[in-house]
Amino acid sequence: MRRQASAKIPTRWGMFEMISYADNADNPMPHLALVAEKFDVNKQPTLVRIHSECMTGDLFGSKRCDCGEQLDIAMQQAAERGGILIYLRQEGRGIGLTNKLKAYQLQDQGFDTVEANTHLGFQVDARQYAIAVQILEDLGIRQIELLTNNPDKIDALDHSPVEVVKRIPIVVPAKKENALYLHTKKTVMGHLF
Repeated sequence: MRRQASAKIPTRWGMFEMISYADNADNPMPHLALVAEKFDVNKQPTLVRIHSECMTGDLFGSKRCDCGEQLDIAMQQAAERGGILIYLRQEGRGIGLTNKLKAYQLQDQGFDTVEANTHLGFQVDARQYAIAVQILEDLGIRQIELLTNNPDKIDALDHSPVEVVKRIPIVVPAKKENALYLHTKKTVMGHLF
C-alpha cells in the first residue's frame, strides 16, 4: 500500500488534503486519507476517524444506518481540530454493495444486520484495519484520539505501532428507520455508545 496522489479539496467543513493509497496507481478504488488544513504532525495525539465506505449512508443519506451522520460529525471535528479522516473502501462491513443490498432485503424480512450477513454466508464484520495503520504511519502519526464506537477498531490499533490515547464516541440519535440496527450494533456487536 503506497501513497499514489494528493490534492487540496475544499469541503463544506473546511480545506482538506485528500491522499489516495493503493498498491498501484491504476487502482480505481483507492483508500483515502483526508488531512485537515490545521493538521500539525508535531502536535500529537491527532484526532482520527477510521471510516469504512457506506455508499447508501455517506452519499445518498440513507436512514437505515448512522454512517453518513457519523461521517459528517467526523469531518466537522477533523476540520476544527486539525484531524484526519481515513476512508477505507470496504463497503457493507466488507461484503460489498451488492451483498449489502441483499442483506437489506433480509432485514426487511425481519433479520437483524448480523443475522442477514451470516445468512448470506459472510462474517458479521469482515473489515480489516491494517491499511488504516499503514496510512497513519505514512502520515507520521504515533498517537491518536480515535473517533469510534467500534471496539474492533480499538483492538486492531492496540496491536499496532499507533497508540490510542483516547476514544471519543460518535453518538447519533436513533431514528425509527435505524433503531433496530443501532440496537444490534450495541447489544450483539458490542459497539460503545
